[in-house]
Amino acid sequence: MSLKDVLSPFTAWKYVFRDPVTIENPLRDRPGAARYRGFHKNDPELCIGCGTCETICQNGAIDMVPAPGRDPRQGDSALRPRIDYGRCCWCALCVDVCMTKSLSMSNEYIWVDRDPDAFRFTPGIDSKRWDSAELGYHRPEHHRLVPEHRPHMGELEPEERIGSFAEIVDGYTVEQARAEADRCVSCGLCIATCPAHMDIPNYIAAIRDGDYRHGLELLYRTNPFSEICGRVCTHKCETVCAAGHTGEPVAIRWLKRHIVDQVPYEQYRDVLAPPAPATGRTVAVVGAGPAGLTAAFDLARLGHAVTVYEALDKPGGMTRWGIPEYRLPYDIIDRDVDVIRSMGVDLRCGQRIGGDVTLGQLRDGHDAVVLALGLQMGRATRIPGSDHPDVRKAVDLLRQATAGEDFGTPQQAVVIGGGNVAMDIARTLARLQKQAFGTVRVTVTALEDFAHFLADPDEIKESFEEGVVILDARGPQAVVIEDGEVAGLKTWKVKSIFDEQGRFAPSYDETDEMIHPGSMVVEAIGQMTDTALLGEDLTEKLAWNRGRLQVDAKGRTSEPWLWAAGDMVRGPDVVSAVADGHRVAAGIHAALTGKEDQA
Repeated sequence: MSLKDVLSPFTAWKYVFRDPVTIENPLRDRPGAARYRGFHKNDPELCIGCGTCETICQNGAIDMVPAPGRDPRQGDSALRPRIDYGRCCWCALCVDVCMTKSLSMSNEYIWVDRDPDAFRFTPGIDSKRWDSAELGYHRPEHHRLVPEHRPHMGELEPEERIGSFAEIVDGYTVEQARAEADRCVSCGLCIATCPAHMDIPNYIAAIRDGDYRHGLELLYRTNPFSEICGRVCTHKCETVCAAGHTGEPVAIRWLKRHIVDQVPYEQYRDVLAPPAPATGRTVAVVGAGPAGLTAAFDLARLGHAVTVYEALDKPGGMTRWGIPEYRLPYDIIDRDVDVIRSMGVDLRCGQRIGGDVTLGQLRDGHDAVVLALGLQMGRATRIPGSDHPDVRKAVDLLRQATAGEDFGTPQQAVVIGGGNVAMDIARTLARLQKQAFGTVRVTVTALEDFAHFLADPDEIKESFEEGVVILDARGPQAVVIEDGEVAGLKTWKVKSIFDEQGRFAPSYDETDEMIHPGSMVVEAIGQMTDTALLGEDLTEKLAWNRGRLQVDAKGRTSEPWLWAAGDMVRGPDVVSAVADGHRVAAGIHAALTGKEDQA
């Protein structure tokens, strides 16, 4: 061994106090190819924090972390992906699966830093020099890990359905439901938006697994009206579905229906937990709609004795008397109600408050009383001629149609309104006209233009298919009366609906006038509660705001013995009524068990 060999290793000590060359002078600029997979970029405004990137990462390189200055809101968790480049293998699966296409990769790949923590950062939140880079890897337009469209679900063709009240939608087959369930990325954004906070990702997972009994159990944990909501839920959850940002949202409502369709009804009781031991406390519920029956269901399961008083001869509230059978078959309502009865709920129909029984009697005979009256009265336009007997309220006609009463089907009808109730009565009249006269002559006039229509898009589409004429941006001015009979409706073109302060104050173009012929005019412009049932004294004691009964966070009114829930508090929405029923039941249970301060 030479002397040089001995001394050479020690010459390296001359570099001990010098920076490494890569720190002192980083590698020369070597741009990557145009589609090179380099450091990530993320558009924080487009990102919804769904976490699919974290889920798909095989190396555990992505964590969802709170984004500074952001609060969770509907459809956005306020979390953003933080990437650890000590783990990232640059595979780009996170980019390929991104539900909003907010995540991409720059073509920059050279970055040197002394601090190892610097290689863990949140793209789009932690500023980097490549944030504005245009080149790099973006998900190709037609490359999708999650299919864009739902499976097609069978339904009756317009010419088949218009002649009857048969249910329109067939529901998913097992194969279709599993294919649709596979589109769900289990992000959970839908849970917060659902008024009842149903466990949507897990009941969809139960469909994928073929475990329908478990799926049904999950449904009933939060919604005793899963049969009904599987058909007519307002499905607000779908408006925030991650899949809906670049394709169709997952058909959450139809998947809920699929579960209840697959489990034989006789097995329902095996799925539901038995009620708790009796507490000896009693609760009266006024109104057998979704809110009242949900409260009754919860309270009965908690061991309280519950009696429900319903004015009409069958339970279901507006789901039975306000929704046509072609959307919600009556036997489906009966199944949900029977499950609630099986919990020991005493349901008494034909008991009208203020007539057969008074609220004072209920107050004296029970530990708590729940008002869940619903919105059973239609609002009036009060335009000239609207006091004519052939100017009817949509809710009244729908109730008569459900009861099978003959209200005199008009050969030609005009409906005022643009919401789902307007579509329901228009399509009901269309069916009755088809059966009676062989033709459909129904016109719907709405204040809103089609871009701001209140009715569900499916309702509008199906109404058109069934021959209903829908005219947007038309304001009712007068009912046309000729020789004492209704002859039609006069409307003007709507210029605006609200004033500069956002108040309802429609303005019209009087030069654009139309007469819509019809022997019956139907008002479908909203509903309200019949407060006469409460009596004048109680009505004055309670707090109201624009026709809605005011309650505290637990559903209690200004009268300590009285709680309220449902449409008369929140407005017309089935799943919101269910959520309200849960809330009131929890409040009453806390009050009856001495745990009100803990609720």
